[in-house]
Amino acid sequence: MRIDIITVLPELLKSPFEASIMKRAIEKGKVRVYFHNLRDYTSNAYKTVDDYQFGGGAGMVLLIEPIDKCISELKSHREYDEIIYMTPDGERLQQRSANSLSLKKNIIILCGHYKGVDQRVRDLFITKEISIGDYVLSGGELGAAVLCDAIIRLIPGVIGDETSALSDSFQDNLLAPPVYTRPSDYKGHKVPEILLSGNFPKIENWREEQAYLRTKNLRPDLLNED
Repeated sequence: MRIDIITVLPELLKSPFEASIMKRAIEKGKVRVYFHNLRDYTSNAYKTVDDYQFGGGAGMVLLIEPIDKCISELKSHREYDEIIYMTPDGERLQQRSANSLSLKKNIIILCGHYKGVDQRVRDLFITKEISIGDYVLSGGELGAAVLCDAIIRLIPGVIGDETSALSDSFQDNLLAPPVYTRPSDYKGHKVPEILLSGNFPKIENWREEQAYLRTKNLRPDLLNED
């Protein structure tokens, strides 16, 4: 997979890709991630990427021209499965979206900033709009990092135990069951006996039951989704 991220703050984005699972995925050659500074595609000496909005109002808007130049340059070298815009009014990121995007070959992620982007960018270039929650950040960079982590960890070979990702919360609209490790008795707080029994069919049934109960208690809305 190749991910191209368009941003006005590439330095804000790089550190999450220099550690943990995303770093290992890059080192293994499972994913290639490139950062494109929007200022490199401007047409004046001041490297202007934004301007006041027509009609008045507070806040600056990212210009269409540098975004067009950057996307057009990328598309001249390869085809892209998705061009994603990170925005608070986009579709809320869910596990099924991450699952689908992890199967793609090439994607572009455009990070919004200030008051967002010229609407014509969204109309002409964007194929999918994604939000990581119902709140506003200073820009789309942190949202892009969250999206990339959610996608990259699902690529086969990235996580050592590939079945681990399949048992994560939300994969079946259920939260993950509780998990335990050593010691089995910590200051009188004991691990459920079933997990120590070695009876794996019964353990699996227990986990399914716990996943359902946790979802019912903590996120009953998930049980009502199709």
